[in-house]
Amino acid sequence: MAAAAEELLGQHLVQGVISVPKGIRAAMEHAGKQEMLLKPHSHIQVFEGAEDNLPDHDALRAALAIQQLAEGLTADDLLLVLISGGGSALLPAPIPPVTLEEKQTLTKLLAARGATIQELNTIRKALSQLKGGGLAQAAYPAQVVSLILSDVIGDPLEVIASGPTVASAHSVQDCLHILNHYGLRAALPRSVKTVLSRADSDPRGPHTCGHVLNVIIGSNSLALAEAQRQAELLGYHAMVLSTAMQGDVKSVAQFYGLLARVAAASLTSSMAGQPLEEEEKLYQLAAELQLPDLQLEEALEAVAKANGGPVCLLAGGEPTVQLQGSGKGGRNQELALHVGTELGRQPLGPIDVLFLSGGTDGQDGPTKVAGAWVMSDLVSQASAEGLSIATFLSHNDSYTFFSRLQGGAHLLHTGLTGTNVMDVHLLIFRPQ
Repeated sequence: MAAAAEELLGQHLVQGVISVPKGIRAAMEHAGKQEMLLKPHSHIQVFEGAEDNLPDHDALRAALAIQQLAEGLTADDLLLVLISGGGSALLPAPIPPVTLEEKQTLTKLLAARGATIQELNTIRKALSQLKGGGLAQAAYPAQVVSLILSDVIGDPLEVIASGPTVASAHSVQDCLHILNHYGLRAALPRSVKTVLSRADSDPRGPHTCGHVLNVIIGSNSLALAEAQRQAELLGYHAMVLSTAMQGDVKSVAQFYGLLARVAAASLTSSMAGQPLEEEEKLYQLAAELQLPDLQLEEALEAVAKANGGPVCLLAGGEPTVQLQGSGKGGRNQELALHVGTELGRQPLGPIDVLFLSGGTDGQDGPTKVAGAWVMSDLVSQASAEGLSIATFLSHNDSYTFFSRLQGGAHLLHTGLTGTNVMDVHLLIFRPQ
């Protein structure tokens, strides 16, 4: 983002500071992605930090450099803020006397007691100089334009990277309520109590962000709209199911398995068996997954109207994996493996069904691949090669499974893409 901005702005760019994940420049160079790196004589200073996506002292140094730059601006300046997912860990600036360690300990305690991401963000913002609109406030009276890549379902501006340019809607009372709820109020360090009591008596009241323009320039729905356009150019009847796929991968896989059976029955007119019962199960599971924007009825109508032509159903979001083993994998490969199992449960008729799941950043978990794809013959392929799918799943070892299956032919290799708008799922039907 910074390299593109500098290229576009040329001499208008006076100076800049960016905070990026540790090792990202070396990874880009290694991947041959020179065009994503800043030029040698760049006006932008680069800080690397937040190893393993956790705030650390390197990220703190970066945050303070960013704060210093913002505070030195005048009404004649324009601050361009480039935000993407992971921004929370890359911009830690606790309000003194709170230390980074104290803030981290409190966040870990809350997380361990089951606090939601919204609750964690509320506390983080209250203790931060830059989150919850703090960066925009530091830049006043300069104009602020934020260009944002969303990696959060529904694109809520105040949640992405904890909203450094979005005024926080939460009060000290909200924080105390959360801390009470999780039984942590008594255990608070003195510094945290000091900061919260000071905020309560701040005569300036909550700050506004009237000098700020926030624009989402990349999101899952934008990615899916373009994928749909490409699928249509390739001759598919294409339709977006949902941009909010969430929930446990097993439930999401069951949903795709049921959807595949119902759609395949409709496309091959093999209404034998009990497709109505399957359809009822599908709607019931959809209701349980609580997907706010699910276009299930429309998708099934589109399948019916395809008249036996190829169909591509698209979805996006971010399912979750319950870790129980110490294998290697990521949620996209794990989802694909679960869906492959579901597709093999019963014959789907004279039709090819393919499911693909990939991370838009090109990196699924701690692996070198974006995800994987499967077809309905996955189970028979695996047993022919002596691979037990259940064993690999019980160890969360999907990457090892796909690496061994047909020499890794089912793995999706894109390389680092330089963006992250969550995951993309494709369910493709081609009547034989």
